[in-house]
Amino acid sequence: MAIADSSLVGLRKKSLREQALIALRRAITTGELGQGTHLVETELSASMQISRGTLREALRQLEQEGLVSAGERGRLSVRHLDNKEIQDIFAVRASLETLAAITLLQRDDLDSALAQLRAAVSRMDDLSGNDIEERIEADLEFHRTLCRLSENDTLLHSWEQLEGSIRMSIMFGGFERGVKNMDVARHFKLVDTIESGDSAAVNTEIAEHMRIAAETLMTP
Repeated sequence: MAIADSSLVGLRKKSLREQALIALRRAITTGELGQGTHLVETELSASMQISRGTLREALRQLEQEGLVSAGERGRLSVRHLDNKEIQDIFAVRASLETLAAITLLQRDDLDSALAQLRAAVSRMDDLSGNDIEERIEADLEFHRTLCRLSENDTLLHSWEQLEGSIRMSIMFGGFERGVKNMDVARHFKLVDTIESGDSAAVNTEIAEHMRIAAETLMTP
């Protein structure tokens, strides 16, 4: 693994554990550390200029997030996502986001919430010419906003626990499929369905939204 010139070098500011976590998470979700890459503690700790103890703390967090998995003898490697795992991720997302959307319908300030969702989709549109990382973040921010607006902290936390795996699944699909997954019109349609107030239609639309996303990102 050649990382001498990567972003995983020279962490010196604030919490080293937090900085290591951010750098490793980004390297994994952008593909800098590819799926299946073995994570060698001595090499990583030397390159990042942190202790192996600090590195292990960051790696434990990444394992909890589902970005890193342990193999034989506890050797850690970047998790490999197969098609079934991608389907499972998006099935769970569908359940969480359907609950969020239906809960949203009970809000007295639904119009304000819908305006925030539309602003998030417009942000996706504004970034349509930008690099894939920024576009992924805008897409995730739309779905995170939907969950946050439910005002159900447990739901939001559950969604955020999937966030790393969601990023990985998008990067796993490659640039063209990742961009196709971030179709702006499809996201506006979802907001329009929520505005209709029809909970059955919301359930159907989100299930279809996630089905299309999963099928777009899976390996043929």
